[in-house]
Amino acid sequence: MPSSPPPSPGPTALRTRAVAAGHLRAFVAAAEHLNFRAAADALALTPSAVSRQIQALEDEVGVPLFLRHTRAVELTGAGVQLLRAVAPGLERIDAAVRQLRRAAGRKSVAITTWASFAAMWLIPRLEAFQREFPDIDIRIDTSDTVMDMETTDVDLALRYSGTPESASAEHLFGEQLAVVASPWLLRSQPAIRTPADAARFTLIETGDAQRLPQLAWLGWQRWFHAHGCEPLQPPRWLYFNYAHQIVQAALAGQGLAIARLPLVADALASGDLVEVLPAHRLDSPLAYWLLPGPRSAARPEVQAFCNWLREQAALTRAAMGPP
Repeated sequence: MPSSPPPSPGPTALRTRAVAAGHLRAFVAAAEHLNFRAAADALALTPSAVSRQIQALEDEVGVPLFLRHTRAVELTGAGVQLLRAVAPGLERIDAAVRQLRRAAGRKSVAITTWASFAAMWLIPRLEAFQREFPDIDIRIDTSDTVMDMETTDVDLALRYSGTPESASAEHLFGEQLAVVASPWLLRSQPAIRTPADAARFTLIETGDAQRLPQLAWLGWQRWFHAHGCEPLQPPRWLYFNYAHQIVQAALAGQGLAIARLPLVADALASGDLVEVLPAHRLDSPLAYWLLPGPRSAARPEVQAFCNWLREQAALTRAAMGPP
């Protein structure tokens, strides 16, 4: 009598226990470096230890997370899906731990903003805050990349945009654009009486208007057009990518610049710069915003810094004055 075929295997039982956090850290490091040895160096482990943790994680999940090649590894589709979920979660944990450690030690405030604003407005004013609050450390992270306040350990952001990014953003001050120059440069040339006269000078221009939409507002041809002039060509152009570079060139007497008034109000008040044709300012649709981090707003040192920023913003609004 023929024997009956063996029973077909049933469905694989799915694991339900939680995955070890150490395995997840090894996975994220390997996914970032796409190399187990480099991941091991980043974690201060041996490559074999990382390999074992990745294998254990794949056993727990039930699918391969990497394709192994001779000198590198490659994420599978399942690996990509897991990385999207795991990496932000680990970053939130790390950010929370850093905040707890700071709270247990020295008081500090971490700020994210862009380089030109830090150089031209924030840093020159910081000494006043440090005199008033000598026990609070300040950390400034300058980048054109907008940081996620939910997943980083930044306490507050200073933003530059047309509209606030969230309901918690607070308006600090608006903006006008003004033509500025060094006083000795203006003394060396006939007086500028009309917008067209500006074209007699070297014009300092933003050289990367396509990089950020707001840079288009600093263009000279737009300024000429707004004041009824046909497109004009100066003797020469001088291009820079960042607002603080443009103003530094104007301070050095290298030409006329269109500057953001809040960032040069102090230089105008001191006489280091002179506003050319003050009746021909342009209104900007952009403004400066304060955005406290969701986990930081209640800390006393962050509140102290925000209150100080509000006071400085009021001084800036007063310094800009009427057009």
